[in-house]
Amino acid sequence: MPAHPTSPAPLSPEARRVVTGATLGFTLMFAVWVMLAIVGLPLRRDLGLSDAQYTLLTAIPVLTGSLLRLPAGLWADRYGGKRVFVANLLLTAAFALALAYAGSYPALLALALGVGLAGVSFAVGNAWIAQWVPGERLGLALGTFGAGNAGASLTKLLAPALVAAVPAGLLIPGGWRFVPFAFGLLLLLCAALTLRLTPPDRVAPAGRTLADWLRPLRRLQVWRFGLYYVVFFGAYVAYSLFLPRYYVDHYGVPLAQAGLLTALFIFPASLLRPLGGYFSDRFGPRGVTVASFLAMLVGLLPLLRDLPLTPFLLLTTLVGAGMGIGKASTYALVAQWHPGQMGVVGGLVGLLGGLGGFALPLLFAALRPTVGEQAAFVLLFVLTAASGVVFVANMVRLKVLGVRPQYA
Repeated sequence: MPAHPTSPAPLSPEARRVVTGATLGFTLMFAVWVMLAIVGLPLRRDLGLSDAQYTLLTAIPVLTGSLLRLPAGLWADRYGGKRVFVANLLLTAAFALALAYAGSYPALLALALGVGLAGVSFAVGNAWIAQWVPGERLGLALGTFGAGNAGASLTKLLAPALVAAVPAGLLIPGGWRFVPFAFGLLLLLCAALTLRLTPPDRVAPAGRTLADWLRPLRRLQVWRFGLYYVVFFGAYVAYSLFLPRYYVDHYGVPLAQAGLLTALFIFPASLLRPLGGYFSDRFGPRGVTVASFLAMLVGLLPLLRDLPLTPFLLLTTLVGAGMGIGKASTYALVAQWHPGQMGVVGGLVGLLGGLGGFALPLLFAALRPTVGEQAAFVLLFVLTAASGVVFVANMVRLKVLGVRPQYA
């Protein structure tokens, strides 16, 4: 049965502008968040970085963008999504521009922490949209916003060309440095357009204490949502960082082709997110989440052994499709169970998912000497299977107890 049998009212023009502005801004911010996965490859060669140094550099922005999602979501709930979103754009632009002029590995690490602020835009945008979109339309709206994950494909497709297009030694930074320089300018432009074209904030009513805002975080269910998001989003981020180097090192393809092949994983993992939101609104997010777990397991099982390039591409595309739909259904669950708390609860879920994106590449590298080249796929298969079991067990438990969300 549909989760909402009656046709919901159309969005107001103001809500549409919020969803559009947040989605475009998040797409650009996500491109910035993962740019070191591509920029780091020529940077690794120029600075003579070890594999460990390269992995840490690419993972550092994910750490910042994850740890700050909860406070950023809280600020957006309390002070208004537009205000916090624009501030986020401006701060990230400053760090991206500075990164273009960094001269040492320690400086790169420090500035990569600042560039990681791009990742908190997800929690801020979720809260901003939830302030304008009614609950029965949130699944599709948040899924559309979350499709901004496709910004990773902008980096994978455009960054190699930008690195080659502008040589070093010009008045503007050239080589790999031109990528953060160009992104920094685009972030400033995006901040100006967001200020100009989106409606003023709807600030949350006064009278709620910090303890009131944080009370939902006491519920174990919220932390389970975070576990599912590690599988659907954290692993997506990890694979976006991991796959370019895997294609270069394992299949021997050039950097530009590695970026293109990685984009074939990113597109379904991002662009199917609105479809996951629509299915969640139409049929309910529980069944959609189960289907997402199953799709990932079916795709991951053959990847436990080495494969030729073509079947590898097809299977990672299937895994990406499961991730894209599952990301949307997870946040539809958050919206069902915690309406009015998207900034805080969504921020924690995003924090945990983002931490997964930080930790998983490091675990891939740590397990590789023991497990072999397929360590990344073995680890994700085990994590997906375990998380799916937890989800189904709790879904059955809630059904037996007759517990339902605040709206369904």
